[in-house]
Amino acid sequence: MVEHIVLLKLKSDVTSAQIDALPDILYAMGDEIPGIESITAGTNNSPEGKSQGYSYGFIVRFIDEAARDAYLPHPFHQKVAGESIRPLVEDVLVFDYTV
Repeated sequence: MVEHIVLLKLKSDVTSAQIDALPDILYAMGDEIPGIESITAGTNNSPEGKSQGYSYGFIVRFIDEAARDAYLPHPFHQKVAGESIRPLVEDVLVFDYTV
């Protein structure tokens, strides 16, 4: 199993409505892309003060590395990333590990 962790540093002009729409957009990938076991998403609420400006994150859990590797170029992932994520972000941090 692979945990694909994505942290987003959102642009200052991103609206609450845009943030509220993100979970449904992200969850749709689970219906469209094979090999996704689960997707969770949300805004940062850590009291530690170490988020370095990353205010939104999501985790995509894949059944294996092959599923993760197939997801990256998948047309639906590319559409979500290009149309719904990239326009909202200043920076993205991605970290994957195998469970």
